Amino acid sequence: MKKLLILLLFCPFTLFAQPLRVAVAANAQFVIEQLKVAFQKKTGTPLELIVSSSGKLTTQIQQGAPYDVFLSADMEYPQTLHEAGLTTAAPVVYAYGSLVVWTLSDLPLNADLRVLANPAVRHIAIANPATAPYGKAAVSFLKYRKRLDPVKAKIVYGESIAQVNQYVLTGAAEVGFTAKSVVLDPTLTKRGHWIDLPTTGYSPIAQGVVILKRTGQSKAARQFVQFLRSPDARRILQQFGYRSPAS
Repeated sequence: MKKLLILLLFCPFTLFAQPLRVAVAANAQFVIEQLKVAFQKKTGTPLELIVSSSGKLTTQIQQGAPYDVFLSADMEYPQTLHEAGLTTAAPVVYAYGSLVVWTLSDLPLNADLRVLANPAVRHIAIANPATAPYGKAAVSFLKYRKRLDPVKAKIVYGESIAQVNQYVLTGAAEVGFTAKSVVLDPTLTKRGHWIDLPTTGYSPIAQGVVILKRTGQSKAARQFVQFLRSPDARRILQQFGYRSPAS
């Protein structure tokens, strides 16, 4: 009983605050955990994270999913929600992401992607370009390098970046196109090797954020969006390879 009273005295927000439900595109599945800790420490508001592809999350929101904030891997999906009257305001960019190619093998990687023609590469993992902006960027880059048609038979599509990562980590795919934020996560930095892909081959991956109109936590949602622009949040984002909108 005494311990409970102490908890009530010093942790009232954490014990009773309603979680802010944040829908997060899978490219940010690791960085959002760090942002969650920092935000909760700063405000006392707990976050409940729902991670999937941007397209799938958008469909869930359109169908009435009770999320408060949506962090997309692009601006198109949240803009669609805004035009449908489902957000409190137009989306804003909170960061820019980067595309990398990743392998756990000792295959040589370079930006011309000749390695994809190597017989040792039997499967190439890419997020579904119809629902995942990083998958769309990967396909765009392959077309830019004129590599898409020769390797089409090797491509395995993941529902999201998260599934692409699993394909690579389990050996189901020898090579995968993923977000730089993934390979910079401390748990993965020593797993295989990767290279940045030049942004001349794909459109900038602007990460958009919106507050959903159905939220019952407008104040906490605004605090979270403001937090994403704070020096603390930008420092965390930069550690995971994201660029600030101001840079």
